[in-house]
Amino acid sequence: MTQNPFTAVFEAQRTAIEQSQAFAHDAIEAQQTSIGAFADLVETSGALAESNAELSRGAVHAYFDALEASLPAEAADFDDLRELVDEGFDSATEAQSQSLEAVLEAIEESEVAYEEFAASYTEVVDTSFDAALEAHEQVEENVETVADNVDAAADEFDAPA
Repeated sequence: MTQNPFTAVFEAQRTAIEQSQAFAHDAIEAQQTSIGAFADLVETSGALAESNAELSRGAVHAYFDALEASLPAEAADFDDLRELVDEGFDSATEAQSQSLEAVLEAIEESEVAYEEFAASYTEVVDTSFDAALEAHEQVEENVETVADNVDAAADEFDAPA
């Protein structure tokens, strides 16, 4: 392969094409990772919501305990009120858990669908970049041939007769 002034240009172009291909792969992987991270966030928020509900339930029970302790023994019965509070927290926690499970299931289904899309898209991207690199290589070979022919013609023109 003859070194000509265009060699560096073609190498730079090839490097740019290859970097673009790597960037496309990195972007797809980043999107896949972000979907998984979002699913993890939803799972974590469910655990936090349950912890918050337990903490709030405990605070309400402590309030009732304090009220009950400050009243005469027969003044009020807080057992029914505690049970009502427990039922409310249980109901709210269950509804929230079901909602988060539905969201998590939808995210997981989306993640599977995106993985399938990404695999197909990556294949198309790779095929396109491979075709671009092949065309680029052919153009480079053509330019090298022309440059060699120009050099040969110049040598013939400069040769003593």
